[in-house]
Amino acid sequence: MAERQRSTADFPVGFDEELHPEFSINFQMNRFYSWTNDSEMLEELRSAAPDIHSYAELFEIYLKLGQQAVAADKKLKAANYLRGAEFYMPEDHPLKHTSRQQFIALARTHYHVEDKQHFDISYDKGFLSAYRFAPQAPAKGSIVLFGGFDSYIEEILLMALVFKDAGYDVVCFDGPGQGAALEDWHLPMTHEWVKPVTTVLDFFNLKEVTLIGLSLGGCLALRAAAYENNRIKRVVADDICADFYKVLLRQTGPLEDSISTLMAQENEAEINALFSRLMKQNLMLEWGIRQGMHVTGSQTPYGFLKQSMLYTTAEISPLLSQDVLLLAGQEDHYIPLVQFGEQIGSLTSVRSLTTRLFTRKQQAQNHCHVGNIGLSINVILNWLQQLEE
Repeated sequence: MAERQRSTADFPVGFDEELHPEFSINFQMNRFYSWTNDSEMLEELRSAAPDIHSYAELFEIYLKLGQQAVAADKKLKAANYLRGAEFYMPEDHPLKHTSRQQFIALARTHYHVEDKQHFDISYDKGFLSAYRFAPQAPAKGSIVLFGGFDSYIEEILLMALVFKDAGYDVVCFDGPGQGAALEDWHLPMTHEWVKPVTTVLDFFNLKEVTLIGLSLGGCLALRAAAYENNRIKRVVADDICADFYKVLLRQTGPLEDSISTLMAQENEAEINALFSRLMKQNLMLEWGIRQGMHVTGSQTPYGFLKQSMLYTTAEISPLLSQDVLLLAGQEDHYIPLVQFGEQIGSLTSVRSLTTRLFTRKQQAQNHCHVGNIGLSINVILNWLQQLEE
């Protein structure tokens, strides 16, 4: 039986702003639903939302719904529920590892990923998990794709397959600080993203590459491309992230200036004490700081914030000489819109620069265009086609 062709029509259009009163939870509910386009899942989330008042309640409900989906043989929905549960579980939760493994297995099965399409690439003291999907006809070109701060590459297999079915040879991978590289091999994230990218390019002997990074991966993609001008010819930042430290400060609201001053003074004790208090008051901040410490291998909130200062693009942007596409959401609750303009202005040596700001009328105003991911993929594909003409 012929393999079903996947396209951007596989993604839903519409962001439900009333799934949950806590916006961070609401956003993540929309996020995981968006990769399934399963209306039944959306209704289940609506029904479950009133019973969710904490992350503990959230992941317990996700676990329950996930196992129900497993029993009903609805693999993609089950995978996203279990990933959602794992996403919010603390590192020491006894079901975290099991949920992660089940999520990966279900995603691979749903998308009919064969063992020969998966690769473990030696890197540092561990391995990077990668997939390669090649079209049947001669490829239009090579795409290398990865996520960001809290990603698993299995979450975005659908995006990789859409690119493959559009005619591209696609490699997608978890770098250090992501997915299996972090959880199985304990490889912390690095701002020197050219190291894992170079490792992947070498492993697959790739040239004339389009590099695509999602979320914080937008920052990482630009940082890698600055030092791989010969093999990376096109770069997509989806979304832009010009300064990760400022993204984190934004989540602290009116305390942003005070925290910035304490960090400039290197007042580690006060920063740690302050975040200990703030994390008890703000769900998104609590999750973000704990996850950030885990991803970067930091022992304290101060240590994580210091690490985050390395994830900037200002100093490397003038080094880029490729064709660059920058994407942003007009109402991104993580990345300040001012960084879109800053990123545009700093790319002074690129061959070409194309930008796209997605709006509420397009249902793509949010971070990574959750609500209309298909539109953002179409923009990327159209951009690539124009460059080929």
